[in-house]
Amino acid sequence: MGEALTQALMQTVASPRVWLVVFCASVYGTFVGAVPGLTATMAVALFIPIAYWLDPVAALAAVVTMESCAIFAGDIPSTLLRIPGTPASAAYADAAYQFTKRGQPHRALGVCLVFSVAGGLFGALVLIGLGHQLARVATLFSVTEYFWLYVLGLSCAVLVSRGSTLKATFALFLGLVLSTVGLSAAHAQARLTFGRPELFQGITFVPAMIGLFGFSEILRNMLTLDRERDAKSTPPKTRGALVGPALRLLGRRKLAFVRSGSIGALIGMLPGAGADIAAWVSFGASKRTGKPSADGDDHALSGIGDASTANSAALAGTWIPALVFGIPGDSITAIVIGVLLMKNVRPGPEIFEKQTALVYSIYLLFILANLVLIPVGLLAIKAGGAMVRVPRRILLPLILMFCIVGAYAVNGSYFDVAVMLATGILGFLLERREIPLGPVVLGIILGGPLEERFVQALSGSEGVLSALFGRPLAAALGVLCLALWAGLAAMKVRRNADSAP
Repeated sequence: MGEALTQALMQTVASPRVWLVVFCASVYGTFVGAVPGLTATMAVALFIPIAYWLDPVAALAAVVTMESCAIFAGDIPSTLLRIPGTPASAAYADAAYQFTKRGQPHRALGVCLVFSVAGGLFGALVLIGLGHQLARVATLFSVTEYFWLYVLGLSCAVLVSRGSTLKATFALFLGLVLSTVGLSAAHAQARLTFGRPELFQGITFVPAMIGLFGFSEILRNMLTLDRERDAKSTPPKTRGALVGPALRLLGRRKLAFVRSGSIGALIGMLPGAGADIAAWVSFGASKRTGKPSADGDDHALSGIGDASTANSAALAGTWIPALVFGIPGDSITAIVIGVLLMKNVRPGPEIFEKQTALVYSIYLLFILANLVLIPVGLLAIKAGGAMVRVPRRILLPLILMFCIVGAYAVNGSYFDVAVMLATGILGFLLERREIPLGPVVLGIILGGPLEERFVQALSGSEGVLSALFGRPLAAALGVLCLALWAGLAAMKVRRNADSAP
């Protein structure tokens, strides 16, 4: 352990290259998060081609820093303009904007920054504490346990999606269909290739991700270009004490902070959930349990702080299933798995035994990224008025250029550019119908391993389905999955019965 930790320190804290990557990623992530309509997922997706030229630690440092800074930076337009910069900021946008209307945006932004950093560090501690422990449990898993674990992850992606469960199920089914394109890993048969040799290896993950989360955002923002001038106003100056009052509020709410951080980390572990759901749940819990003060300001700031804590803590929580089981906790960790595979690093329990230094490096990177967020966040707040007023007429063509270059750079193939454009149009159409993209991504990622584990589990039992319940742990996971879907069906039937005249 000591040798691995020393090596991790040399790879991260003592590496000037990592510090340079962290600084550049913090500026880039903060800028993307502060521009309404642009997401942390899109920022990470556009970064993937650059990751080819970086070593694994530097590439992961960039991803961790980008998402940590982007999640906080989304609070800047939420507070100044009531336009959430990222989905995770939507839960408390109205509450934060009330301070701006009174000429006190610095109070809300200070709370967002301090609680985001504290929540990120709390999530890092959860990752450090649970990562190795869950890895030991994962070594007991066989093919059947992994099959049910994949089913459970896909089920959670549907259950935690906001909106219609039927639409989330359709998105998951669509992702599973897309995962079957190419040569089957189990049967070596070409499927859905339409005679195109480029599809024999399946849909390339990187162009698909850039299209779903990059090009689709461009199309969506193009529809609101005419309303851009109406939506923007001149935000007030963010003058005043930022850190001091927020630190005092944090000191008065230690138990609430632990509660919100725990909510964020636990929800982050659920595949497909993510920081935005953690923010909504924690904000709702704060509203129900908090006691309003005489003027109501402390109560409002407490809700903002709790939600900021949860969405930052959820970021580290999403890495736990990704590293331990190879199941992405959200769309960003889905990209992370792609980056790891690109570097010939396979996520799973063996990564904690064979590449311990890399795991410790990830732990240190989360701590480093959140500490760097303090000065970068203060500068971002000061420059917030300028960042939120970047014209999208200038920004969108630049993003489109990066999307095309990024998709082409993976394999030097124009066909990958076509895949990026096609998946971008698909993502745009799905979002227009309020169909979530998270289950689509999870289906693409887990569809192949799910099929492979299913075939492997049945091949040794002459096709008897009872083999999926042959081991106690597999049986427990299988019953849990079936119970989830049965409960979901029962709730649907009950709602239909209640709505019937």
